[in-house]
Amino acid sequence: MDQIVIRGGQRLKGRIPISGAKNAALTLLPCALLTDEPLTLRNLPRLADVDGFGHLLNQLGCSTTIEGSRPEDFGRVMTARATTLTSTVAPYDIVRKMRASILVLGPLLARAGEATVSLPGGCAIGNRPIDLHLKALEAFGAEIELASGYVKASAPGGRLAGGRFTFPVVSVGATENAVMAAVLASGTCVLENAAREPEIVDLCNCLVAMGAHIDGIGTETLTIEGVDRLHGATYRVMADRIEAGSYACAAVITQGDVELVGANAAEMDATLAALREAGATVEETKAGIRVAMSGRAEPVTLSTAPYPGFATDMQAQFMAMATLGTGASLFTETIFENRYMHVPELARMGCDIQVKGRTAIVRGVEGLVGAPVMATDLRASMSLIIAGLAAEGMTEVNRVYHLDRGYERLEEKLQAVGADIERISAG
Repeated sequence: MDQIVIRGGQRLKGRIPISGAKNAALTLLPCALLTDEPLTLRNLPRLADVDGFGHLLNQLGCSTTIEGSRPEDFGRVMTARATTLTSTVAPYDIVRKMRASILVLGPLLARAGEATVSLPGGCAIGNRPIDLHLKALEAFGAEIELASGYVKASAPGGRLAGGRFTFPVVSVGATENAVMAAVLASGTCVLENAAREPEIVDLCNCLVAMGAHIDGIGTETLTIEGVDRLHGATYRVMADRIEAGSYACAAVITQGDVELVGANAAEMDATLAALREAGATVEETKAGIRVAMSGRAEPVTLSTAPYPGFATDMQAQFMAMATLGTGASLFTETIFENRYMHVPELARMGCDIQVKGRTAIVRGVEGLVGAPVMATDLRASMSLIIAGLAAEGMTEVNRVYHLDRGYERLEEKLQAVGADIERISAG
Protein backbone atom coordinates (compact mmCIF):
# COMPACT_ATOMS: atom_id res chain seq x y z
CA MET A 1 0.00 0.00 0.00
CA ASP A 2 1.38 3.43 -0.94
CA GLN A 3 2.54 5.93 1.65
CA ILE A 4 3.42 9.61 1.53
CA VAL A 5 6.68 10.68 3.12
CA ILE A 6 7.22 14.27 4.23
CA ARG A 7 10.36 15.89 5.56
CA GLY A 8 8.95 18.89 7.32
CA GLY A 9 10.16 22.39 7.97
CA GLN A 10 9.96 23.88 4.48
CA ARG A 11 8.14 27.18 4.02
CA LEU A 12 5.54 26.98 1.22
CA LYS A 13 5.78 29.73 -1.35
CA GLY A 14 4.35 29.98 -4.86
CA ARG A 15 1.20 29.16 -6.79
CA ILE A 16 -1.06 26.15 -6.31
CA PRO A 17 -3.69 25.39 -8.98
CA ILE A 18 -7.05 24.45 -7.48
CA SER A 19 -8.80 21.54 -9.16
CA GLY A 20 -12.46 21.01 -9.92
CA ALA A 21 -14.49 20.27 -6.80
CA LYS A 22 -14.80 16.64 -5.80
CA ASN A 23 -18.14 17.22 -4.06
CA ALA A 24 -19.52 19.03 -7.10
CA ALA A 25 -18.21 16.49 -9.61
CA LEU A 26 -19.85 13.59 -7.78
CA THR A 27 -23.15 15.48 -7.90
CA LEU A 28 -22.90 16.50 -11.55
CA LEU A 29 -21.97 13.08 -12.91
CA PRO A 30 -25.36 11.45 -12.13
CA CYS A 31 -27.07 14.23 -14.10
CA ALA A 32 -26.01 12.27 -17.20
CA LEU A 33 -28.66 9.68 -16.28
CA LEU A 34 -31.43 12.26 -16.74
CA THR A 35 -31.10 12.56 -20.52
CA ASP A 36 -30.33 10.46 -23.59
CA GLU A 37 -28.09 13.23 -24.92
CA PRO A 38 -24.39 13.79 -24.04
CA LEU A 39 -23.39 15.66 -20.89
CA THR A 40 -19.84 16.98 -21.08
CA LEU A 41 -18.16 18.03 -17.84
CA ARG A 42 -15.00 20.14 -17.98
CA ASN A 43 -12.49 20.67 -15.18
CA LEU A 44 -13.29 17.23 -13.78
CA PRO A 45 -10.68 16.29 -11.15
CA ARG A 46 -8.54 13.17 -11.50
CA LEU A 47 -9.70 11.36 -8.38
CA ALA A 48 -10.42 7.80 -7.34
CA ASP A 49 -14.01 8.69 -6.43
CA VAL A 50 -14.62 10.27 -9.85
CA ASP A 51 -13.27 7.15 -11.56
CA GLY A 52 -15.45 5.00 -9.30
CA PHE A 53 -18.55 7.00 -10.14
CA GLY A 54 -17.75 6.71 -13.84
CA HIS A 55 -17.63 2.94 -13.41
CA LEU A 56 -21.03 3.01 -11.71
CA LEU A 57 -22.48 5.00 -14.62
CA ASN A 58 -21.09 2.39 -17.01
CA GLN A 59 -22.87 -0.34 -15.03
CA LEU A 60 -26.16 1.48 -15.60
CA GLY A 61 -25.67 1.76 -19.37
CA CYS A 62 -24.06 5.19 -19.54
CA SER A 63 -21.01 5.43 -21.81
CA THR A 64 -18.12 7.65 -20.71
CA THR A 65 -15.22 9.06 -22.70
CA ILE A 66 -12.35 11.06 -21.22
CA GLU A 67 -10.19 13.69 -22.85
CA GLY A 68 -7.18 15.59 -21.52
CA SER A 69 -7.43 18.97 -19.87
CA ARG A 70 -7.76 22.28 -21.65
CA PRO A 71 -5.38 25.19 -20.85
CA GLU A 72 -7.94 26.88 -18.58
CA ASP A 73 -8.76 23.66 -16.71
CA PHE A 74 -6.68 21.54 -14.33
CA GLY A 75 -8.54 18.27 -14.65
CA ARG A 76 -10.07 16.23 -17.44
CA VAL A 77 -13.03 16.50 -19.76
CA MET A 78 -15.57 13.67 -19.55
CA THR A 79 -18.54 13.13 -21.83
CA ALA A 80 -21.20 10.80 -20.46
CA ARG A 81 -24.18 9.59 -22.48
CA ALA A 82 -27.00 7.38 -21.27
CA THR A 83 -28.75 6.79 -24.60
CA THR A 84 -30.56 3.83 -23.05
CA LEU A 85 -30.45 2.76 -19.44
CA THR A 86 -29.51 -0.92 -19.35
CA SER A 87 -30.01 -1.25 -15.59
CA THR A 88 -31.67 0.59 -12.75
CA VAL A 89 -29.76 -1.31 -10.07
CA ALA A 90 -26.70 0.19 -8.32
CA PRO A 91 -25.06 -2.88 -6.76
CA TYR A 92 -23.50 -3.26 -3.33
CA ASP A 93 -19.97 -4.00 -4.57
CA ILE A 94 -19.73 -0.50 -6.09
CA VAL A 95 -21.91 1.56 -3.77
CA ARG A 96 -20.25 0.26 -0.57
CA LYS A 97 -16.97 1.91 -1.59
CA MET A 98 -18.37 5.40 -2.09
CA ARG A 99 -21.23 7.06 -0.27
CA ALA A 100 -21.90 9.47 -3.14
CA SER A 101 -23.25 6.54 -5.16
CA ILE A 102 -26.62 7.09 -3.45
CA LEU A 103 -26.97 10.11 -5.75
CA VAL A 104 -28.01 7.87 -8.65
CA LEU A 105 -31.26 7.14 -6.80
CA GLY A 106 -33.03 10.37 -7.74
CA PRO A 107 -31.95 10.46 -11.42
CA LEU A 108 -32.82 6.79 -12.03
CA LEU A 109 -36.22 7.24 -10.41
CA ALA A 110 -36.87 10.36 -12.50
CA ARG A 111 -35.75 8.89 -15.81
CA ALA A 112 -36.87 5.26 -15.54
CA GLY A 113 -39.60 5.45 -12.91
CA GLU A 114 -37.75 2.98 -10.71
CA ALA A 115 -34.42 2.50 -8.95
CA THR A 116 -32.77 -0.09 -6.73
CA VAL A 117 -29.70 1.21 -4.91
CA SER A 118 -27.58 -0.43 -2.26
CA LEU A 119 -27.29 1.36 1.06
CA PRO A 120 -24.07 3.40 0.81
CA GLY A 121 -20.59 3.21 2.31
CA GLY A 122 -17.81 5.84 2.37
CA CYS A 123 -15.69 7.39 5.12
CA ALA A 124 -16.12 6.09 8.66
CA ILE A 125 -16.94 9.49 10.17
CA GLY A 126 -20.16 8.68 11.91
CA ASN A 127 -23.77 7.86 11.24
CA ARG A 128 -25.00 9.40 8.00
CA PRO A 129 -28.49 8.00 7.39
CA ILE A 130 -30.36 8.49 4.13
CA ASP A 131 -33.82 8.79 5.67
CA LEU A 132 -34.21 12.39 4.47
CA HIS A 133 -33.41 11.34 0.89
CA LEU A 134 -36.25 8.83 1.05
CA LYS A 135 -38.74 11.10 2.81
CA ALA A 136 -38.24 13.82 0.20
CA LEU A 137 -38.79 11.36 -2.63
CA GLU A 138 -41.91 10.00 -0.92
CA ALA A 139 -43.23 13.56 -0.62
CA PHE A 140 -42.90 13.83 -4.41
CA GLY A 141 -44.91 10.63 -4.94
CA ALA A 142 -42.34 7.83 -4.78
CA GLU A 143 -43.05 4.48 -3.19
CA ILE A 144 -40.08 3.28 -1.11
CA GLU A 145 -39.19 -0.20 0.13
CA LEU A 146 -36.10 -1.27 2.08
CA ALA A 147 -35.12 -4.88 1.56
CA SER A 148 -31.90 -6.91 1.91
CA GLY A 149 -29.71 -3.85 2.21
CA TYR A 150 -31.19 -2.10 -0.82
CA VAL A 151 -33.49 0.86 -1.36
CA LYS A 152 -36.20 0.09 -3.91
CA ALA A 153 -37.99 3.16 -5.19
CA SER A 154 -40.74 3.43 -7.80
CA ALA A 155 -42.92 6.14 -9.25
CA PRO A 156 -46.53 5.05 -9.81
CA GLY A 157 -47.35 5.62 -13.45
CA GLY A 158 -43.66 5.91 -14.24
CA ARG A 159 -43.26 9.53 -13.18
CA LEU A 160 -43.14 11.45 -9.91
CA ALA A 161 -46.19 13.61 -9.36
CA GLY A 162 -44.62 16.49 -7.43
CA GLY A 163 -45.19 17.82 -3.93
CA ARG A 164 -43.64 19.76 -1.08
CA PHE A 165 -41.05 18.72 1.49
CA THR A 166 -39.49 20.61 4.38
CA PHE A 167 -36.18 19.25 5.63
CA PRO A 168 -36.23 19.00 9.44
CA VAL A 169 -32.46 19.50 9.34
CA VAL A 170 -30.31 20.70 6.48
CA SER A 171 -28.99 17.82 4.36
CA VAL A 172 -26.71 18.35 1.38
CA GLY A 173 -27.00 14.88 -0.14
CA ALA A 174 -30.76 14.67 0.35
CA THR A 175 -31.22 18.09 -1.28
CA GLU A 176 -29.14 16.97 -4.26
CA ASN A 177 -31.03 13.71 -4.71
CA ALA A 178 -34.39 15.42 -4.37
CA VAL A 179 -33.55 18.14 -6.91
CA MET A 180 -32.42 15.59 -9.50
CA ALA A 181 -35.54 13.50 -8.93
CA ALA A 182 -37.81 16.54 -9.24
CA VAL A 183 -36.64 17.94 -12.58
CA LEU A 184 -38.60 15.33 -14.59
CA ALA A 185 -41.71 15.23 -12.38
CA SER A 186 -45.12 15.74 -13.94
CA GLY A 187 -45.87 18.56 -11.49
CA THR A 188 -44.08 21.07 -9.28
CA CYS A 189 -41.78 20.08 -6.41
CA VAL A 190 -40.91 22.47 -3.58
CA LEU A 191 -38.03 21.93 -1.15
CA GLU A 192 -37.92 24.04 2.00
CA ASN A 193 -34.95 24.35 4.37
CA ALA A 194 -32.85 23.05 1.49
CA ALA A 195 -29.05 23.05 1.72
CA ARG A 196 -27.41 26.07 0.07
CA GLU A 197 -23.85 24.83 -0.47
CA PRO A 198 -22.06 26.16 -3.57
CA GLU A 199 -21.98 22.59 -4.89
CA ILE A 200 -25.79 22.57 -4.87
CA VAL A 201 -25.83 25.86 -6.74
CA ASP A 202 -23.45 24.24 -9.24
CA LEU A 203 -25.81 21.27 -9.59
CA CYS A 204 -28.84 23.50 -10.15
CA ASN A 205 -27.00 25.63 -12.72
CA CYS A 206 -25.97 22.49 -14.61
CA LEU A 207 -29.55 21.17 -14.60
CA VAL A 208 -30.83 24.54 -15.85
CA ALA A 209 -28.25 24.33 -18.65
CA MET A 210 -29.84 20.96 -19.49
CA GLY A 211 -33.34 22.48 -19.66
CA ALA A 212 -34.59 22.18 -16.07
CA HIS A 213 -36.83 24.85 -14.50
CA ILE A 214 -35.55 25.71 -11.00
CA ASP A 215 -36.35 28.85 -9.02
CA GLY A 216 -34.67 29.97 -5.79
CA ILE A 217 -31.17 28.73 -6.62
CA GLY A 218 -28.84 29.57 -3.74
CA THR A 219 -31.69 30.00 -1.25
CA GLU A 220 -33.28 27.64 1.26
CA THR A 221 -36.45 27.27 -0.85
CA LEU A 222 -36.15 25.56 -4.22
CA THR A 223 -39.12 25.34 -6.57
CA ILE A 224 -38.70 22.85 -9.39
CA GLU A 225 -41.23 22.77 -12.20
CA GLY A 226 -40.94 19.39 -13.86
CA VAL A 227 -40.27 19.16 -17.58
CA ASP A 228 -40.89 16.32 -20.03
CA ARG A 229 -37.23 15.86 -20.93
CA LEU A 230 -33.77 17.30 -20.49
CA HIS A 231 -31.17 17.78 -23.19
CA GLY A 232 -27.40 17.54 -23.19
CA ALA A 233 -25.03 20.31 -22.17
CA THR A 234 -21.39 21.24 -21.63
CA TYR A 235 -20.65 22.43 -18.12
CA ARG A 236 -17.51 23.39 -16.14
CA VAL A 237 -17.14 21.96 -12.62
CA MET A 238 -16.63 24.66 -9.96
CA ALA A 239 -13.29 25.02 -8.17
CA ASP A 240 -12.80 22.93 -5.03
CA ARG A 241 -13.26 25.25 -2.05
CA ILE A 242 -12.22 22.49 0.38
CA GLU A 243 -8.98 21.81 -1.48
CA ALA A 244 -8.26 25.54 -1.56
CA GLY A 245 -8.91 25.83 2.18
CA SER A 246 -6.68 22.83 2.86
CA TYR A 247 -3.71 24.37 1.06
CA ALA A 248 -4.40 27.66 2.81
CA CYS A 249 -3.98 25.89 6.16
CA ALA A 250 -0.73 24.37 4.88
CA ALA A 251 0.50 27.86 4.02
CA VAL A 252 -0.35 29.16 7.49
CA ILE A 253 1.27 26.35 9.47
CA THR A 254 4.51 26.68 7.44
CA GLN A 255 4.41 30.50 7.69
CA GLY A 256 4.30 30.57 3.91
CA ASP A 257 2.88 32.65 1.09
CA VAL A 258 0.80 30.91 -1.58
CA GLU A 259 -1.63 31.93 -4.31
CA LEU A 260 -4.55 29.54 -4.73
CA VAL A 261 -5.10 29.79 -8.47
CA GLY A 262 -8.72 29.35 -9.51
CA ALA A 263 -10.15 29.54 -5.98
CA ASN A 264 -13.37 31.52 -5.61
CA ALA A 265 -13.41 33.74 -2.51
CA ALA A 266 -17.18 34.25 -2.74
CA GLU A 267 -17.70 30.54 -1.96
CA MET A 268 -15.25 30.49 0.97
CA ASP A 269 -16.39 33.28 3.31
CA ALA A 270 -16.35 31.21 6.52
CA THR A 271 -12.99 29.61 5.74
CA LEU A 272 -11.37 32.92 4.85
CA ALA A 273 -12.80 34.56 7.97
CA ALA A 274 -11.28 31.78 10.10
CA LEU A 275 -7.90 32.21 8.40
CA ARG A 276 -7.99 35.93 9.17
CA GLU A 277 -8.95 35.13 12.78
CA ALA A 278 -5.77 33.03 12.92
CA GLY A 279 -3.76 36.06 11.80
CA ALA A 280 -3.23 35.20 8.15
CA THR A 281 -3.14 37.75 5.36
CA VAL A 282 -5.92 36.85 2.93
CA GLU A 283 -6.56 38.79 -0.26
CA GLU A 284 -8.24 38.21 -3.59
CA THR A 285 -6.05 38.30 -6.68
CA LYS A 286 -6.84 38.28 -10.39
CA ALA A 287 -6.10 34.56 -10.46
CA GLY A 288 -7.62 33.49 -7.15
CA ILE A 289 -6.73 34.01 -3.48
CA ARG A 290 -3.41 34.78 -1.78
CA VAL A 291 -2.81 33.47 1.75
CA ALA A 292 0.32 34.50 3.65
CA MET A 293 1.42 34.09 7.26
CA SER A 294 4.16 35.64 9.37
CA GLY A 295 4.61 34.05 12.77
CA ARG A 296 2.51 31.45 14.58
CA ALA A 297 -1.24 31.24 14.23
CA GLU A 298 -3.50 32.98 16.73
CA PRO A 299 -6.12 30.86 18.55
CA VAL A 300 -9.44 30.28 16.79
CA THR A 301 -12.90 29.30 17.99
CA LEU A 302 -14.79 27.36 15.34
CA SER A 303 -18.07 25.46 15.21
CA THR A 304 -19.05 23.51 12.11
CA ALA A 305 -22.39 24.33 10.51
CA PRO A 306 -24.23 23.99 7.20
CA TYR A 307 -23.29 26.53 4.54
CA PRO A 308 -22.72 29.44 4.84
CA GLY A 309 -21.26 28.37 8.18
CA PHE A 310 -17.84 26.81 8.74
CA ALA A 311 -17.64 23.54 6.78
CA THR A 312 -17.20 20.25 8.60
CA ASP A 313 -14.87 19.27 5.75
CA MET A 314 -12.43 21.97 6.95
CA GLN A 315 -12.42 21.08 10.65
CA ALA A 316 -9.52 18.60 10.63
CA GLN A 317 -7.27 20.87 8.54
CA PHE A 318 -7.80 23.86 10.83
CA MET A 319 -7.19 21.66 13.84
CA ALA A 320 -3.81 20.62 12.42
CA MET A 321 -3.01 24.27 11.69
CA ALA A 322 -3.86 25.23 15.28
CA THR A 323 -1.48 22.69 16.81
CA LEU A 324 1.42 25.14 16.39
CA GLY A 325 -0.63 28.16 17.42
CA THR A 326 0.09 30.65 20.18
CA GLY A 327 -2.71 29.58 22.51
CA ALA A 328 -5.75 27.35 22.92
CA SER A 329 -8.20 26.90 20.04
CA LEU A 330 -11.71 25.53 20.53
CA PHE A 331 -13.47 23.32 17.97
CA THR A 332 -17.07 22.11 18.08
CA GLU A 333 -18.21 19.50 15.56
CA THR A 334 -21.98 19.70 15.07
CA ILE A 335 -22.40 17.77 11.81
CA PHE A 336 -20.88 14.32 12.43
CA GLU A 337 -20.47 12.63 15.79
CA ASN A 338 -17.26 10.74 14.99
CA ARG A 339 -15.08 13.22 13.16
CA TYR A 340 -12.15 13.51 15.56
CA MET A 341 -10.53 10.25 14.47
CA HIS A 342 -7.43 12.18 13.37
CA VAL A 343 -6.73 13.34 16.93
CA PRO A 344 -4.85 10.21 18.14
CA GLU A 345 -2.67 10.31 15.03
CA LEU A 346 -1.89 14.01 15.48
CA ALA A 347 -1.01 13.24 19.10
CA ARG A 348 1.70 10.87 17.85
CA MET A 349 3.38 13.95 16.36
CA GLY A 350 3.35 15.86 19.66
CA CYS A 351 0.05 17.72 19.37
CA ASP A 352 -1.82 18.68 22.55
CA ILE A 353 -5.51 18.00 21.87
CA GLN A 354 -8.23 17.12 24.36
CA VAL A 355 -11.58 15.83 23.13
CA LYS A 356 -14.78 15.75 25.14
CA GLY A 357 -17.84 14.73 23.18
CA ARG A 358 -18.20 17.02 20.20
CA THR A 359 -15.71 19.58 21.52
CA ALA A 360 -11.92 19.62 21.11
CA ILE A 361 -9.41 21.96 22.71
CA VAL A 362 -6.14 22.37 20.83
CA ARG A 363 -3.29 23.91 22.79
CA GLY A 364 -0.49 25.14 20.59
CA VAL A 365 2.92 23.56 21.14
CA GLU A 366 6.40 24.83 20.27
CA GLY A 367 7.06 22.15 17.68
CA LEU A 368 5.87 18.91 16.12
CA VAL A 369 7.93 15.79 15.50
CA GLY A 370 7.50 13.57 12.46
CA ALA A 371 6.12 10.08 13.04
CA PRO A 372 4.44 7.20 11.22
CA VAL A 373 0.70 7.98 11.14
CA MET A 374 -2.37 6.37 9.62
CA ALA A 375 -5.14 8.15 7.73
CA THR A 376 -8.69 7.34 8.84
CA ASP A 377 -10.76 9.35 6.35
CA LEU A 378 -10.31 11.86 3.55
CA ARG A 379 -10.06 15.15 5.48
CA ALA A 380 -8.24 13.52 8.40
CA SER A 381 -5.61 12.43 5.88
CA MET A 382 -5.06 16.03 4.84
CA SER A 383 -4.70 17.12 8.47
CA LEU A 384 -1.79 14.71 8.81
CA ILE A 385 -0.18 16.09 5.65
CA ILE A 386 -0.53 19.65 7.00
CA ALA A 387 1.02 18.71 10.35
CA GLY A 388 3.80 16.80 8.61
CA LEU A 389 4.74 19.82 6.49
CA ALA A 390 5.65 21.72 9.67
CA ALA A 391 7.02 18.85 11.78
CA GLU A 392 10.68 18.27 12.48
CA GLY A 393 11.99 15.15 10.80
CA MET A 394 10.11 12.63 8.68
CA THR A 395 6.39 11.91 8.69
CA GLU A 396 5.07 8.77 7.01
CA VAL A 397 1.36 8.91 6.15
CA ASN A 398 -0.13 5.48 5.55
CA ARG A 399 -3.44 4.42 3.94
CA VAL A 400 -3.19 7.30 1.48
CA TYR A 401 -5.97 5.87 -0.68
CA HIS A 402 -8.19 8.19 1.35
CA LEU A 403 -6.25 11.18 0.01
CA ASP A 404 -6.56 9.91 -3.55
CA ARG A 405 -10.32 10.13 -3.18
CA GLY A 406 -10.27 13.91 -2.78
CA TYR A 407 -6.94 15.58 -3.63
CA GLU A 408 -5.68 15.63 -7.20
CA ARG A 409 -1.89 15.54 -7.72
CA LEU A 410 -1.26 16.38 -4.07
CA GLU A 411 2.47 15.68 -3.99
CA GLU A 412 3.07 17.47 -7.29
CA LYS A 413 1.24 20.60 -6.16
CA LEU A 414 3.06 20.75 -2.81
CA GLN A 415 6.46 20.01 -4.35
CA ALA A 416 5.96 22.97 -6.68
CA VAL A 417 5.71 25.37 -3.72
CA GLY A 418 8.71 24.01 -1.84
CA ALA A 419 7.51 21.01 0.18
CA ASP A 420 9.78 18.00 0.61
CA ILE A 421 7.15 15.36 -0.05
CA GLU A 422 7.01 12.17 -2.09
CA ARG A 423 4.88 9.12 -2.63
CA ILE A 424 6.46 5.75 -1.98
CA SER A 425 4.77 2.97 -3.93
CA ALA A 426 4.34 -0.38 -2.28
CA GLY A 427 6.16 -2.55 -4.76
